[in-house]
Amino acid sequence: MCGIVGGVAERNVLPVLIAGLKKLEYRGYDSSGAVVRSLQQPTLQRVRTVGKVEALEQKIQHHAQTISGTVGIAHTRWATHGEPAECNAHPHICNQQVAVVHNGIIENYRQLKEKQLVAGYRFTSDTDTEVVAHEIHYQRQSAPSNYQAVKQAVTQFEGAYAIGVMMADGENELIAARNGSPLVIGIGIGEHFIASDVTALLPVTRRFIFLEDGDIAVITKAHITIYDDSGQIVTRPEKESTVTLDTIELGEHRHYMHKEIYEQPQAIYNTLQGRIRNQQIDLQSFGANAATLFEHIQAVQIIACGTSYHAGLVAKYWFEDIAALSCQVEVASEYHYRNPVIQDRTLFITLSQSGETADTLAALNKVIAKRELMRQTAPVCIPTVAICNVAESSITRACDMVCLTHAGPEIGVASTKAFSTQLAMLAILVTAIGQVQQTIDKPRIETIIKGLEKLPKLINKVLKHEDEIEKIAE
Repeated sequence: MCGIVGGVAERNVLPVLIAGLKKLEYRGYDSSGAVVRSLQQPTLQRVRTVGKVEALEQKIQHHAQTISGTVGIAHTRWATHGEPAECNAHPHICNQQVAVVHNGIIENYRQLKEKQLVAGYRFTSDTDTEVVAHEIHYQRQSAPSNYQAVKQAVTQFEGAYAIGVMMADGENELIAARNGSPLVIGIGIGEHFIASDVTALLPVTRRFIFLEDGDIAVITKAHITIYDDSGQIVTRPEKESTVTLDTIELGEHRHYMHKEIYEQPQAIYNTLQGRIRNQQIDLQSFGANAATLFEHIQAVQIIACGTSYHAGLVAKYWFEDIAALSCQVEVASEYHYRNPVIQDRTLFITLSQSGETADTLAALNKVIAKRELMRQTAPVCIPTVAICNVAESSITRACDMVCLTHAGPEIGVASTKAFSTQLAMLAILVTAIGQVQQTIDKPRIETIIKGLEKLPKLINKVLKHEDEIEKIAE
């Protein structure tokens, strides 16, 4: 997981890029870099360094008189291919013509690298990303435009990616493309930006466009043109973010994990709001057809990665012990690389904090594709549910039902409130299905609901013992 920021404006974008990288440092902090250009200095000016973004900022300050630009891209890295080293830090540049930042994994990079070596390209890093820069440069030699070069290049990539591209002959232009990794466009006044996460751009805008898989965007300070995977110009809806700067600032806390531990009571309270009415689960909160769908469910399949997978493991016990439903839990990366047999009357639950987890999204798309094939021969009931923290994410858009956890931004690497709110929502879902299928009697439903409603206060009581807990831990 890495962080991307880019911008095109009248002003020097470098301070915006650095500020954005600091907000994305939770996505990677072993190295960072930036590249800018301007109409006055059309050459690509790059700075990279090992370590946190602060080290990059200091290095840029030493060259403040020579490095500035009205268009630029920047990156903070979590090493996957290649060790943490300056040569492996992004942006990667090909022949001083094409600069690229990338989040994701190019799975066929070895095959592309072999082809590019034969074509005479020289590699200066151990990353999979460098093949992206070379491929775009190669395609640009025959493509009629920079957009066409990127469009032709991405057809060669296998895997997940979000990329930001600058070209030496691109004047004030950025190109962004995504497939399986998150990328948003920030809309300004006479300036536009790209980022992996809206939090990186909140200081400069609250208006965003969320790119969909297969989209390529050509971005100037005045215009945004988005092409879908068929090459057609499309309009993606503009959204105004409700995230506030104070939710992503440390405040009085020592670090983000500490802050987010203390945010759990409010996050769980927010997650429960609107789900409970008269000591019963409000089925309408899952959607108009939820009761009918839940009535026909005979099994549950949970697909997730990382911490979300562990939340699913807890829910497996609940589904089987409380709701009397068979439940399987599988790591999404395993699920989507095999050919699973999908049974009718199975509820598929995808768990993802961001809603952009590439393997979970790929597994979900496999389920949806298989369901459509099954429907060609007979009606089936295979609903999908997203339990997610981000309303406008790829997974929430793809699922039939959405259960938002309302945890707010989680910046700490170790999950806290995202995990606890997922468990709260899973408990609500288990109880809702048991309520519909009458496998949970009314007294037990009331006991579960009362327990959930007590959780915020109980967690607050525990947090008041922090000093005692810290002494025990020492």
